[in-house]
Amino acid sequence: MLRFLVRRTLGAAAVLLLISAFTFFLFFSIPQDPALLACGKNCTADAVALIHRNLGLDDPVPLQYAAFMTGIVTGREFAAGPCPAPCFGYSFANDRPVFETLADRFPTTASLTVGGAVVFLAVGLGAGMIAAARRGTATDKVVSSVSLVLGSMQIYFLGPVVLGVLVYGTGLLPSPSYVPLTEDPAGWFTGLLIPWCVMAVIFTANYTRMARSTLIEQLQEDHVRTARAKGMPGRTVFFRYAWRGSLIPIVTIFGMDLGSLFGGAMITEFTFGLAGLGRLAVDSVIDIDLPMIMGVMLFSSALILLCNIVVDAAYALIDPRVRLDAGSSA
Repeated sequence: MLRFLVRRTLGAAAVLLLISAFTFFLFFSIPQDPALLACGKNCTADAVALIHRNLGLDDPVPLQYAAFMTGIVTGREFAAGPCPAPCFGYSFANDRPVFETLADRFPTTASLTVGGAVVFLAVGLGAGMIAAARRGTATDKVVSSVSLVLGSMQIYFLGPVVLGVLVYGTGLLPSPSYVPLTEDPAGWFTGLLIPWCVMAVIFTANYTRMARSTLIEQLQEDHVRTARAKGMPGRTVFFRYAWRGSLIPIVTIFGMDLGSLFGGAMITEFTFGLAGLGRLAVDSVIDIDLPMIMGVMLFSSALILLCNIVVDAAYALIDPRVRLDAGSSA
């Protein structure tokens, strides 16, 4: 396991390096001077020259990239002040350290992601288990049909409908917002309840169908039939043998979804007016804010890669036949 984690960590570092290089050099391919973007309106030639010196924009682009990557590890000094590691620079838009902005926005995205994942996993897997256990019955057909309909929904359609009914129409729930959990647990829960439920509706369908299909396949495996033939209780056979064997494809999809959501649920955050990483990414692209774009890209990519590593490591815990060490067969 240790060798696997080291190998995957080194691979993730190489991927992040490629992402950073691609994003950095792509930004400098645009025709507009980054100093003009950082200077804002009513900018003079002297101000542009000063920004060039302060941000090191007079250096060749490869040297600027090397300085940027070095700052992530050791920190850098800017005219606006010191930037401790991990330093992604100062935002062109507000002259604030990029990492501070990322740290402020991440709790919103993390709360949205974790809460939504708990809801759609519980509902989706529970519905899939019921459908698989009652395969061919009316219950199975209803669950499959409902999941098919819900799977065709989109957040940008369902979100405004739910807001119109539950918030603006009846006033049953407050408008979505983010309140830190440590400050007001009740406000944190009620403020994110609608986004969680809408996300659950969208994502539940995939997990219902996946859980149903994999469980039906596992229930037909030889070792499951053997356990039944030996007289084991149906519940024991279902959960100890069939359910455990069906988890790997579900965990794979969950890891991809979780990493993407941690990286920034852009549509969800825009729909419900939440200031998370997804909205920050869109705003930084609109403002052509290179330091913020780089920070969001690397931070989000690191979260996605981390989720993938955790998922791969979880395979060995779910299925003992899976071997992660180099030189062994899976």
